Amino acid sequence: MRREETRRMTITAVFAAILIMQTFLPNIGYVRIIPVLPVAITTIPMTIAIYGTLMGTKAGLGFGLFWGITRLIVAYTKPGDMVSLMLFQNPVISVVPSVLAGFFPSLITKAMGKTNYAKLGYIFSGAVTSLTNTIMVILLTSIFFMHDPASLVHYLGNYSSSTPLILILITALGANGVIEAIFTALVVPVIVTPLNLVLKRA
Repeated sequence: MRREETRRMTITAVFAAILIMQTFLPNIGYVRIIPVLPVAITTIPMTIAIYGTLMGTKAGLGFGLFWGITRLIVAYTKPGDMVSLMLFQNPVISVVPSVLAGFFPSLITKAMGKTNYAKLGYIFSGAVTSLTNTIMVILLTSIFFMHDPASLVHYLGNYSSSTPLILILITALGANGVIEAIFTALVVPVIVTPLNLVLKRA
C-alpha cells in the first residue's frame, strides 16, 4: 500500500514539474506558431490527458485544478496577449475548464480500456480533454462578457458589432481548439501506451 502511494506521489510530482515548465518557460506550454491567432496554442491539455488517463478521476480533477491555478497566476504575472489577460484573470474561466479537462480522460479510458478499443480510447480522451477546455472557455467567456462584448471583441479581430459574441469566440478561438485537439489526440496514445506497460511492471 505504501509503495503504491509513493509511486503515485512520484508520478504526480513529475507531471507537476512538467506542467510548471510548460506554464512558465516560453513556447513550451503556450506556443505561438501562427502569429495571426489571437491567443497562443497550448500543449498543456496533452499533459492533463496523459496524467488523467494514468492516474484516475480524482487525481485528474486535482491536476486540472493545479493547471487552473497556474493559468490564473500567469494571467496576472506575465500574460502573453491581451485576450489571455482579459479571459484568464477571471478565476472561473481559468479554473473551471481546467478542472473539467482533468476529469474526462480517466472516464473515457475506464469505459474503453477493457475493450479492444483501448488505444482508440486514448485518442478520444486526448481530443475530449482539449475540446473540453476550449468549449468551456468559449461558453464561460460568452457569459462573463455578454454585457460588455466590445471590450473583448476589439482584441479578437475585425468583427461587425451585430455579430453575437459566442460566434465571434468560436471563430476566433476555434482554430486553436481544433489544432490543440488534433495534436493532443495524436500524442496521448503514443506516450500513454508505453507508460502503461512500464507502470504495470513496476
